Amino acid sequence: MPTAMPFDPDATLLSAVTAAVKDAGAVLRERCTTHARGVSLEEVVGEIHANDNAVLAVLREPLLRARAGSQWAEDELAGGALPPGEWWVVDPAEGNINHVHGMPDWAVTATLVRDNQPVLTVVHLPLTGDTYTATAGGGAHLDGRRLKVSAKSDLRAALTGTGQARPGESTDTFHRIGQSVTAMLVAGLVVRVSVPATLQLIHVAAGRMDAFWQFSDVRSGLVAGALLVTEAGGTVTDLDGKPWNAASRDFLAAAPRIHITALDILSSI
Repeated sequence: MPTAMPFDPDATLLSAVTAAVKDAGAVLRERCTTHARGVSLEEVVGEIHANDNAVLAVLREPLLRARAGSQWAEDELAGGALPPGEWWVVDPAEGNINHVHGMPDWAVTATLVRDNQPVLTVVHLPLTGDTYTATAGGGAHLDGRRLKVSAKSDLRAALTGTGQARPGESTDTFHRIGQSVTAMLVAGLVVRVSVPATLQLIHVAAGRMDAFWQFSDVRSGLVAGALLVTEAGGTVTDLDGKPWNAASRDFLAAAPRIHITALDILSSI
């Protein structure tokens, strides 16, 4: 992803978005359990929708009020280009499947996308209280502390990751995921395969992981992490090596000194 044109928001916008996302996170935290909820597919899906609905009830209107003229991207599992203008791309429960299974890896995310480039994002982890923020040209931060990507230059020392973007991906996509994991296991040190994408991308932005890739265009799982990694000094492209945006078919975010090596491996799959 190229460095977006500097985004100079109203002084209150980032704080308003942060407050709204934290309020939404409190709702999701109140709904969490330490046991799995639902046995049948219908029950699990019902729990996921209930989480989404509870969070959106307190998140949608504050975000739309915070940015005059902004629009709402309705389908959190959608991909592809958005129409021109400013859009809120939100995941009310990023890692919802983990939440309903009693696991801790979930968050609330809200990202303002302008002309298919993310320009402001807030990612809040309610269980830890950690809040990751970024604005285009303004850097990436964890609770006010500046983030910086890994300085690694050797893929053999790298901790990398990928994951499934959504249920029901094509068989071809599943095969590509498997082949890419094998290739990166051979070339690298350790590969994490998990969901959700954003919770791996915050680690890339913070220098804890070195790369993340995905064979997907699901916007809600990528826009927040793309901006955080870019603003932390990382390189974000598609798997053809072109600058990433919301219209891209696939995704690679990496520390700059291992990006080309990772791209060479993944682009051939």
